[in-house]
Amino acid sequence: MSPAPTPAPPVRPVSVVGIGADGWAGLSDAARAVLRDAEVLIGGARQLDLLPAECAGTRVSWPSPLRPAVPRLLAEHRQRRIAVLASGDPMFYGIGRALAEELGTEEPGTERPGMEQPGTEGPGTERLRVVPHPSSVSYACARLGWPLEDTEVVTLVGRPAARLAAALHDGRRLLVLSADAGTPATVAALLASHGFGPSRMRVLEQLGGEREGQVEGIAESWEHPPGDRLNVIAVECRAAADGLRLGTVPGLPDEAYEHDGQLTKRHVRAATLGALAPAPGELLWDVGGGSGSIAVEWMRAHPSCRAVSVERDPVRAERIARNAERLGVPGLEVVTGPAPEALAGLPTPDAVFIGGGSTAPGLLDACWDALRPGGRLVANTVTLESEALLGERHRAHGGELVRLAVAHAVPVGGFTGWRQAMPVTQWSVRKPSPLSGSGDLS
Repeated sequence: MSPAPTPAPPVRPVSVVGIGADGWAGLSDAARAVLRDAEVLIGGARQLDLLPAECAGTRVSWPSPLRPAVPRLLAEHRQRRIAVLASGDPMFYGIGRALAEELGTEEPGTERPGMEQPGTEGPGTERLRVVPHPSSVSYACARLGWPLEDTEVVTLVGRPAARLAAALHDGRRLLVLSADAGTPATVAALLASHGFGPSRMRVLEQLGGEREGQVEGIAESWEHPPGDRLNVIAVECRAAADGLRLGTVPGLPDEAYEHDGQLTKRHVRAATLGALAPAPGELLWDVGGGSGSIAVEWMRAHPSCRAVSVERDPVRAERIARNAERLGVPGLEVVTGPAPEALAGLPTPDAVFIGGGSTAPGLLDACWDALRPGGRLVANTVTLESEALLGERHRAHGGELVRLAVAHAVPVGGFTGWRQAMPVTQWSVRKPSPLSGSGDLS
């Protein structure tokens, strides 16, 4: 009879401790105790330099890129007491998220050991302990007298500056988390180029530290040289009098888009987004992207909305990318190629919009098959051939079939009359679950 295998030693929980510009002096007793007790201290070089000699653990600086190194470093030191340093609140755009994704947290019902006894092992599966610190956003709102719940936060750390454009609305207060010392100048230039040149900017540096300070100015005349790399930018949005107004609901002005005529017009676009019903975190396939307006406004509905725009024309595909950047959603993925072939390998969508090419062999079937149960499909057309196809699908599978007609008032001699746009036939349907129907479009 073979001996029983030796059980693996338990994995020690990882502690993550938030630290501010005030360093060791600003930490709580619980945070200090964790750092003194740690055998391995992991963090950025600047953060590690804030610790005194009494924190005797081995100091390990994060390499670049950071995210791929997380599992390797945790595995390398898994049998030692690890403390990870984070700027401010570790769970607010911090390393805490990556650690939680890698380790998970305690299961419901697990008894949590007290933080006053660092290094003790608790029962259950607790693998991550977080000791937060006030975030730079909390400090900034305190200095500015801005209610935190009324202040929108946009991070540009590791993200394109273009995403700030989606948050620009007259009268709004924004806090921008800077990537480096050059970010304020980048933000000022973006504000000016998007019709928000009159906006007031304040750059708050080293918040909570001995070298805390701030500079301020107007975006369109910003001339301050780069300062400290540890900064937050406060923006009081003011739109120029002649700026194009972009609202928060679907149906942006047509002139907001660069296009060659292949554009879902404003009123039809608003109705189409209403039928697609974007929700946070969902993914849209925009098939036959044209100018990308449906995908762009889907992503503007919520910061976590995602979209893939599929366009066969390379010139139009490049135009879609420019529109996405200009309108604050640079994360829009553009796939160049004909559908349905270009759809192969794309992630499962929550919704599909077909703006053109409905008669392409296999396109409707491919989109329907790829759609998750409960997902929505919306197809628009202006041709009789595609309308007939959508009518057949409506009879077979239900949903809603509508005709959208829009007329605009135009001069007629010395008078005013109506000019009718081409009517749009729209079929919208929700894919049933396997228990409620076959879901076969053939």
